[in-house]
Amino acid sequence: MSDPVLSIRNLTVEIPTRHGILRPVSGVSYDINEGEILGVVGESGAGKSMAGNAVIGLLNRPAHIASGEIYVRGTRIDQLRGDAMRKLRGKDIGMVFQDPLTSLNPLLRIGDQLTETMLAHLGISRAEADQRAVAALEEVGIPGAADRVNSYPHEFSGGMRQRVVIALALCAEPSLIIADEPTTALDVSVQAQIIALLKRLCRDRGTAVMLITHDMGVIAEAADRVAVMYAGQLAELGPVREVITAPHHPYTDGLMGSTPLASRSKTRQTQSGGKARLQQIPGAMPRLDALPDGCAFHPRCPHVQDACLRAPGPRIDDGAGRAACLFPLKREGLA
Repeated sequence: MSDPVLSIRNLTVEIPTRHGILRPVSGVSYDINEGEILGVVGESGAGKSMAGNAVIGLLNRPAHIASGEIYVRGTRIDQLRGDAMRKLRGKDIGMVFQDPLTSLNPLLRIGDQLTETMLAHLGISRAEADQRAVAALEEVGIPGAADRVNSYPHEFSGGMRQRVVIALALCAEPSLIIADEPTTALDVSVQAQIIALLKRLCRDRGTAVMLITHDMGVIAEAADRVAVMYAGQLAELGPVREVITAPHHPYTDGLMGSTPLASRSKTRQTQSGGKARLQQIPGAMPRLDALPDGCAFHPRCPHVQDACLRAPGPRIDDGAGRAACLFPLKREGLA
């Protein structure tokens, strides 16, 4: 197997405050291979977006990478600053944000934004960039691309704007795409179209995708593997079907119990009046300045034992496909 497109090793992000140092990402490690979609999932505040921002160099000060290493195609990038990181963005790493209006300049035509990116990173002529801009819009399913290339962002619907943002992220032919909640603001039918588009582009281009979301349904539809994060740490990592059907970490099990996925066994949901009811995880994720001793999840865990109060779960090395839990759940996967 070829080297991974993205390799994160023991990444820790710190934010110094008056009350101490916060660690929104702590000791996280995983790889993403060529043509693979890795879903990064967890509740708000789990650290999934912070990890993505660390990869692309968009941490807002005073947040900074305190330790660990990040490699893209075997080249270490976590120490890059200024122009070196700006050259990396777009050319090697593309970004798709949740709100496409924050990614698009409302004063520039769509075609101009695409060609500007290609001229900056690909070293091609203006005429070729213009042709590629139309082709990029056609590839992501924009109808009448030759005409719409001269439109402004406000002239597109939300779903079409997100397609434009994906075209913008891909137009410089990066090897890695970071998609941060790309479907959250869209209705269900448009979400399905965007997921299908990401999967097709990943398959056809061999692009690696980090898909950041809080929605396990999106993960189930789109991802090849899933990394579950909790309180800044990696809770579980493995092939998406195995994690969905037989989660090993109690937090992952709780996420699955609160998600109406058709692939899950109805016997794992609470029955009331003959109807399946969704479960819920009691309590809330702890604040970063008030993390409990031992396992961060133990105050909410239905399987907590004395050792969980004293020692954190083992850290996961990429490829282990196991849970960061002292007492992982034992379940058989579904057929």
